[in-house]
Amino acid sequence: MIRDVLAARLAAAAASNATPDYQLLAREVLGIRGASAALARQLIEQALVVEDRRDHWRRIGERVRADAPQAAGVYVFRDADERALYVGKAANLRRRLHTHFADRRWRTLHPAVARVARVDWQTTGSELGALLMEATLIAELQPAANVHVGEPAMRTRAVPRALVRDVAVLLPSIKPDAVDIVAARARGDVMLQRVDRSGTTLADGAARLWKFFDEAGERTDRSMAGLALAPLVFSWMAGRGRHATRLDPHDAANAGELAARLAALVGDTSLFVERLVHV
Repeated sequence: MIRDVLAARLAAAAASNATPDYQLLAREVLGIRGASAALARQLIEQALVVEDRRDHWRRIGERVRADAPQAAGVYVFRDADERALYVGKAANLRRRLHTHFADRRWRTLHPAVARVARVDWQTTGSELGALLMEATLIAELQPAANVHVGEPAMRTRAVPRALVRDVAVLLPSIKPDAVDIVAARARGDVMLQRVDRSGTTLADGAARLWKFFDEAGERTDRSMAGLALAPLVFSWMAGRGRHATRLDPHDAANAGELAARLAALVGDTSLFVERLVHV
C-alpha cells in the first residue's frame, strides 16, 4: 500500500538522521515528476492522510459487511459526530453495502461518505417499504451526499396512466405474522398500515384505510413525513412491483366490506408466493 511504502521510507530517513527527499518519494512512490520540493512534501503528506482515511473506510466496511442482514431495508452512513452523510435503500442490505465498500468504489467516493464512522440500518419487510422509508429519512436528515432530497415527481417517471389511481398494496412485514399495507392515493399521499394475519387487528386497520381513502380535499397529514410519496409507489408497481398483490379500495362499499376483502387476502397461505387478485 502507498501509505506503508511512504511510512517505511520516511522512517528509514529519520533513522539515519537524513532529510527526506520528498521529490524522490513523489516520483518513485506517487509517480509524480517535476514537483518542487515544497509541493512534493505537500503531496506526500496529503497521500498519507488519504491513505489513513482509506484504511479507516476499509475497516468500517469489513465490519458492516459481516454484520448487515440479507434483508430489505434502509441504511444511514454517519460521521463521528453522528451527522447523517448518506441514506440509501436495498432489497438486500448485505449485498448493497458490500458494493458500497468495494475497493473500486474508493476512487469515486463522495468526500462526505469518506468520513463515515458508523453505518446504521433498519430492516423492512419489503423493497417498497425500504423505498418509502428512504425518502422519509432523506427528507428528515438532509444527508450531505444524497443528490435527490425533494419530493418525488410523477412527471419524471414512466408510469402508465392506468396505475395512477387509489390503491392498497399488500406487502410482507418484518413481523412474520403480519402484513404491511401501503395505501397510496392518486393525489399523492401515502399511509403505511400493519395488520395481523390472524385478523385480530384487521377491522381497525380496514377502518383507518377506509377513512384515508374517503378523505376529500388536499393531501392529508397522514401522509408519510408530510411528503407526496405516491409517485414512488406507482413507479414501483410499474416495474419491480408489477406482480404485487393489491386491491382497489373503492371496490368496497364500506369499511366492513373492505375488511372482508383484506381478510380473504391476508388469510391466504399463498399470499406473497404469487399475486392474488380479489374478485
